[in-house]
Amino acid sequence: MNLRVSRIFLVLFIVVPVIEIYLLIQVGSLIGAIPTILLILATAMIGATLLRQQGLSTLSRFQKNLSSGALPAQELIEGILLAVGGALLMTPGFVTDAMGFFCLIPPTRKTLAMYIMKRSAVQMQAGMGGFSQSQQGAGSSRQDTVYEGEFVRKDDDRLKRD
Repeated sequence: MNLRVSRIFLVLFIVVPVIEIYLLIQVGSLIGAIPTILLILATAMIGATLLRQQGLSTLSRFQKNLSSGALPAQELIEGILLAVGGALLMTPGFVTDAMGFFCLIPPTRKTLAMYIMKRSAVQMQAGMGGFSQSQQGAGSSRQDTVYEGEFVRKDDDRLKRD
């Protein structure tokens, strides 16, 4: 496992829960335990409502793009972000709620989806040697290359066995 992935797991499974516990204790001591629990439940219910609304909107755009023959790449990524956002909102805590709302609110979700698509395109180009069709120049793509020639079929005598 590379160092970058291990750092991400360290943050996800150790740092975020510690911050969540700290914030829950601080908010609970400030406003009380019952209001803190009600606040957590309210964010979960608001998140579920927002998830349903935004999910249906994204599904509608997905189907519209698919029926018109356009690739619904952004809608697919937004759908994944909606699922992640919904899961984060169902997780008790204020940091995860903030990240969940970030994934569910349309302007921030669309910005994040565009960032992911651009980053993925750059990584795919780098994985293919860093060459995209626009970098190869006009008329040099694989579809435009035509090889002409003739052939003559000759039977191979070595394959004939008596």
